[in-house]
Amino acid sequence: MPYRAEDPQEKPEQPGIDHARLLAGAASLKRFSRRGFLSGVGASAVLVGDMLVTRTVQAERRVNRILPVADDFADAYYPDASWFLFPGYKTSWEEAQWILNALRGALNQRGRLAAVGYSNQGLDIDGLVIEVIQHVRANKLTKLFFYGHSFGGMVATQVAARLRELHGVEVAFIVLDSSPYSKFDVLDQSWFDGVVFLYEHGFRVPSVVRGGYELGERVIHKDERSWRQILDQTLEQLSPIAPSSVLIQTESAYIYHFNGSRYAENLGGTKMAYIGNPRDGTVSYPTAVAAWATVFRSNIVSTHLQTDGALPAHASPGWNPTVYRPILEQL
Repeated sequence: MPYRAEDPQEKPEQPGIDHARLLAGAASLKRFSRRGFLSGVGASAVLVGDMLVTRTVQAERRVNRILPVADDFADAYYPDASWFLFPGYKTSWEEAQWILNALRGALNQRGRLAAVGYSNQGLDIDGLVIEVIQHVRANKLTKLFFYGHSFGGMVATQVAARLRELHGVEVAFIVLDSSPYSKFDVLDQSWFDGVVFLYEHGFRVPSVVRGGYELGERVIHKDERSWRQILDQTLEQLSPIAPSSVLIQTESAYIYHFNGSRYAENLGGTKMAYIGNPRDGTVSYPTAVAAWATVFRSNIVSTHLQTDGALPAHASPGWNPTVYRPILEQL
């Protein structure tokens, strides 16, 4: 038998210790696997639940919808009258209802409350007219009041003109809350032009990219918002309830091409009032109010009421109900 020198580094086998380590490792693996399995099941359940909620929300919002906000006083005393809130740019269904709730104490003195939910498939005025007239007929409404929140004032004006033209239904009153009259009233057109350009050339902005953009836009205008508002509004744009990128791009294109003079002769006896803030950093208050007052001079009854002290200064009734409610009560 050949001779082999003993390796001084080689240690004798220790079967007892190795077996103990193996058993300890197996027990640890068993515990880890159980925890990992339970954690994985929990995470999967949350993910599945989130996907189901997201799909449900997305499916519901493929159509335009009128969203009633219950109010016992208005429902009892003004069953045949209703406000319709037309939400502003990038405003979700939930935020539109929140705005109505914030203004409830003033608005419910004239009618019931409803918000207009825009379809995530894109802004469609004809579709909105159909939803409004169906709601009017189903609830036997005889008096309509429109609240145009920011660019929603443009939409409210066109819908009112179409209702009168197509269905003979005249809107009694339209409130224009910081509404631009045209694209030239939008102060920061650098992003605005880009969004419209991309949309009209067939490019759709992914939601994640849009969320980052939302944060950047709001930080740039942080003088108009608290950091809490910036966080809340940015997170909302990344949630399932947020307006889709397609809706936002179609809203941008709508503002870009809006021409109010087309509807000036079609409102009949509808009264209009403009409210806004000279410190508005989104819409040029002096040019917007002057344009609405000039083109709709037969309908405008008030342009002097200002939302001084509101923060943000642009169309923020949900954040500043104590500023807005007295103004609406005056109107």
